Amino acid sequence: MPPKLLLIRHAQALHNATGDSSIRDAALTELGELQCRELQESLKQSEIGNQVELIVVSAQRRTLQTATIGLDWLIKKGIKVIPDANWQENADKPCDTGSPLDVISKEFPQYDFSVVDPSFPDKTTNLSENPYAFTQKSILARGQACLKNLYSRPEKVIAVVSHSGFLRTAVCNRLFFNADWRVFEFDEEEMKKNTGKFVLREDEETEKTGGGMRRSEMGIFGIVAGDFPPEVEEGQGKKEGQVEELDEASNEKPSA
Repeated sequence: MPPKLLLIRHAQALHNATGDSSIRDAALTELGELQCRELQESLKQSEIGNQVELIVVSAQRRTLQTATIGLDWLIKKGIKVIPDANWQENADKPCDTGSPLDVISKEFPQYDFSVVDPSFPDKTTNLSENPYAFTQKSILARGQACLKNLYSRPEKVIAVVSHSGFLRTAVCNRLFFNADWRVFEFDEEEMKKNTGKFVLREDEETEKTGGGMRRSEMGIFGIVAGDFPPEVEEGQGKKEGQVEELDEASNEKPSA
């Protein structure tokens, strides 16, 4: 039986607070660290949080910090943490581009970065073959690869710490406030109708409350104009006047 997924968005980072997308691999703010502690208390009090058997985390700084603080009690119990380049954010702006592995591995020596794709964090070369390229085709394929990798794992509950843009467009079509969490199962019925495609169905509890922290917007939010740049041929850059991609959601308002 495929695992349940506890999907978590990272806490507030500097680029969320300032709107400055030039900050490379943005770190958490003080508020973000507080949100991580709130996340930990929320999950500790939940049934699903205490059932987690594996933690998968985007190999970017803010997600690693969120996992380290927010899932601290699980990590101390010996739950394995796997950094994964596949769960990184969509865009190729500095704030959404990770740090070199030799840098980030020194910041988080407790995790094994030898399992991370050595091409990380490159998103801009060999676009036709780069799985992390900022194109709709690559990102949707990456979302499917993420779900495929988890579908057959033996754990019953897997926690994933990722990013709002990637989660919304490529994984589950939901909005996440900073440090909020939602629970999903693989939708076997829909997957039978869409052969070869992995589809998630949100748990009724987090769907009807706007996430486990009750801070995220309710509803289904798919791909919209501006999420991705127009497709360009290899070697071409962005065209003058091209519409910029939507920034990571930073103006969501908590519902509670």
